[in-house]
Amino acid sequence: MPMDKKADIIIVGAGASGLTAAIQAAREGAGVLVLEHMETAGKKILSTGNGKCNFTNKKQGVAYYRGRNPAFVLPVMEQFGLEETLRFFEGLGVAPKCMRGGYYYPASGQASALRETLLMECRRLGVCIACGIGIRSIEKERGRFLFHTKQGLYEGKACILATGGKAAKKTGSDGSGVAYLTEFGHRKPVLVPALVQLQGKQGFLKELAGVRIEGRVSLLVEGEKVSEDRGEIQLTAFGVSGIPAFQVSRYASYALWEGKAVTARLDFLPELEKGQAWDMMWKRFSVYGKGKTAEEALVGLFPDKLNRSLLRECGIPMEKPAVRCSKKEVGRLAVLAQCLSVDIIGTKGFDAAQATAGGVDTREIFPETMESRLVQGLFFAGEIMDIDGMCGGYNLQWAWSSGTVAGKSAAAYVERVGNGTGNKKG
Repeated sequence: MPMDKKADIIIVGAGASGLTAAIQAAREGAGVLVLEHMETAGKKILSTGNGKCNFTNKKQGVAYYRGRNPAFVLPVMEQFGLEETLRFFEGLGVAPKCMRGGYYYPASGQASALRETLLMECRRLGVCIACGIGIRSIEKERGRFLFHTKQGLYEGKACILATGGKAAKKTGSDGSGVAYLTEFGHRKPVLVPALVQLQGKQGFLKELAGVRIEGRVSLLVEGEKVSEDRGEIQLTAFGVSGIPAFQVSRYASYALWEGKAVTARLDFLPELEKGQAWDMMWKRFSVYGKGKTAEEALVGLFPDKLNRSLLRECGIPMEKPAVRCSKKEVGRLAVLAQCLSVDIIGTKGFDAAQATAGGVDTREIFPETMESRLVQGLFFAGEIMDIDGMCGGYNLQWAWSSGTVAGKSAAAYVERVGNGTGNKKG
């Protein structure tokens, strides 16, 4: 077997977490080989933040992460959190720029800056990245991990799975890593789209296509609220989009997978209590509505498309004089403005999703090291685990943090079990 197919640590996946793990392991002196099934490394990084790459956030804490056990992130973030991330990228040459109340971007405004600096550091450290590698299976035999690929057999003393989830298949996240989990005895996870648009069935959605408005999206499953978020809501011909919809979408995905009824409740007056909304609406019609139609009474409050749709749903003729609208009619309008229900029948799927919910059950992983509790020398990094972040750079922060811990822990493991299997750096 050619020596270049042996390494101390073999990492599967050259995405954000895999490249970070490679760098951190190599800095600890381990010989590292990265196997990537795409033709280029770090492709998904280029599409983050609309090409600008929101790579972390000033606001951190367990509340920004989801999964069966979100607290799993805490021991990881204690080792490599926000400050360590900023220093890490500054050391690579990426000047961080804080915008929009805590969102960090490269000062260059280019996602390619992060990708290129990660790859440059890999080259400097002697990390080998083999692209276009089709892995058929992985097994552990006599203390070594054997990678059976279309290109031949690769061998490593430790393995880091950083294969990602299923979001954005064209960038390499196709769910292929799940097969490796079951080979090692880990339970097969349920993967669903997260940070994705919601599909509704109401006819008025086509009329509202293109409307953008600040508001709150509350997600109900079988009539019970499970999540909500506030921000710019984007209404489309197929349903509901925008960051608030993205933030609650993982819960919709799981509920739909379980066959449960899902409803998105839209509030276009989130700053007002119910009584305040009624008072405001009544004043617009009874006091400021003199000489105006019902439609004209709403001009300046909501976008025109939304005004017309709300009136139709309330059964109020648009040409009806505003002052002739009854308290009951105006009351229905006020309620609807804060509680427009959309029956959710699906999401736009993995191809449109920014992240994946689900992955390796974190109960099967040591949080301090990212090592499998079932197989010694097997480590995990990034989206392959049952942790997904909210919009705002949290999924990338998880990639940097978990990748660092996995890389350093894998290097320590190799040091413990022997002198390595090949291109170990002194």
